[in-house]
Amino acid sequence: MTSTTLADGDEHASASPAFPDRSFRALWTATGLSQVGSAVSNVTVPVCAAVTLGASPLDMTLLAAVGVLPSLLVRIPAAAWSDGLSRSRAPMMAACNLVQAAIMGLIPLLWWLGALHMVLLLVLAAAASGALAVYSALGSPLLVRIVPKAHLVEANGKMSATRSVADISGPALGGALLAVLAAPYVVLVDALSFLASAALLTRVADGKAGRSTDQDGTGQGGAVGAVKPRKQRLGAAANIRLAVALARQSGLRAAVTVAFVNGVTQPVLVLFLVRSVHMRPSLIGTLLSFGAVGGVVGGMLVGRAQKRFGAARTLALGTAMSLLSLALLPFASAGPGAMAGLVLMELGGSFGGTLLIATVFGGLQACAPNEKIAQVMAMAFVQLQAADLIGVPVGGALAIAFGTRWAMVTAFALLAVILGPQLVRWAVTRWAPDPPITV
Repeated sequence: MTSTTLADGDEHASASPAFPDRSFRALWTATGLSQVGSAVSNVTVPVCAAVTLGASPLDMTLLAAVGVLPSLLVRIPAAAWSDGLSRSRAPMMAACNLVQAAIMGLIPLLWWLGALHMVLLLVLAAAASGALAVYSALGSPLLVRIVPKAHLVEANGKMSATRSVADISGPALGGALLAVLAAPYVVLVDALSFLASAALLTRVADGKAGRSTDQDGTGQGGAVGAVKPRKQRLGAAANIRLAVALARQSGLRAAVTVAFVNGVTQPVLVLFLVRSVHMRPSLIGTLLSFGAVGGVVGGMLVGRAQKRFGAARTLALGTAMSLLSLALLPFASAGPGAMAGLVLMELGGSFGGTLLIATVFGGLQACAPNEKIAQVMAMAFVQLQAADLIGVPVGGALAIAFGTRWAMVTAFALLAVILGPQLVRWAVTRWAPDPPITV
C-alpha cells in the first residue's frame, strides 16, 4: 500500500518554475470556455425540453437526474483508467471535448430534422454527463503534470474562480440568446465552446511533471512515510479503504459537511426568502449573484492566503467563513436584516467554500502518488457530490415537517455542531497534519 499525507502547507516551497505558464493558461482558458458553454446549456436544455418538447414534470426530473448520475457512476472507473495511462492526456481531453461538441450539436440538428424527442434528449444529456466525467478524470493528473507542486492550491483557486465567472455569465448569455433564438439553436453555443476548448488544449505541453520523482518515476509529492506504490488500479476493497482514509482528512471532512448543508438549504432557500421574510423575487435574484462574486474573489486570493498563512490556517479560514455565512439569515426578519443575511450567506459562503475546496484539492493533488491522482480526486469529488445530493431530500423533509425557517436554523446548527469543534481542534493541536492517506 501507499501512505501519503496531506501537507500542512506551513513549510513554504522554495524557488519553483514560473507560474502560470503557457500550458496552464491554455488549460485554464479551455476549461473556462467549456464551463461557460455548459452554463448556457444548463439553462437552454431544460427550456428546450419544456417549451419545444412539452416535457412533463417527470421528464424534467429525469433530465435533471441524467445530468448528474452518469457522471458520478463513470467518474471513479474513468479515474482508474486515467491513472493507468502512459500517454499525454491533453489530446485525449481535446477528444472528449470533440465528443461533447458532437453530442450538443446533435440537439439542434435533430430538432431541425424533426427527429428530436424526449427520450433522445435524455440519452444525449446522459452521454454528455459521462463524457464530462472522463474529461475530469484526465484533468487532475494533467494539472499536476503542468503545475509546480507549490502552486497547486493557487491553480485550483483560479479554476474555481473561472467556474464562478461561468455561473454568472452563462445563464445571462443563455437568457439573452433565448430572447432571439429557439432553444435548440442556443445549445450550439455549448458545442462551439467545446470546439474552442479542444483547440486550446492542443497548446498544452504535459511532458514535464509538476512534482519531483524518484529513480523509479514515483512521485512522492511531499508524502510522509511514503512507500513505493503498487502499479495496479484500485479495486473495490481498495476503493473502500481510500474512502475511509479520505474521510479521516479533516479538511475534506469539513468540505463534505459544507456540501451536505448546501444540499439541505437548496430546496428551502427560495421558499424561505419568499414566504418567511417576504423578499421580492427580483431582489432575490440580485442578491444571489453575490455568491459568484465571493467565489471569484476566493479563487483569486486562495493562493496568496496559502503562501502567507499556510494550508492549515487557510483551511481554518475557509471553514470559519462557511460557518459564519449562515449565522444571520435563519434568524432574520423581513427587511434589511434578511437582505444582509442573504448577502453574507452568498458572499461569505462562496468565498469560504472556495478557500476550503481549493486548499483541500490542491493538497490532495500534491500528496497523492502520480499513478493514483485521478482516483484520489474522483473519490474526493464523489464524496462531496454525494453529500450534496443526500442533503437535498433532508432539507425538503425538514421544511415539510417543521417549516422553512426551522430547516434553515437546523442547517446552521449542523454547521456549528460539526465545524465548530473542528476549528477548536485545529487551534489546540497547532495545525497538526492529518493521518496518512493509504491507497
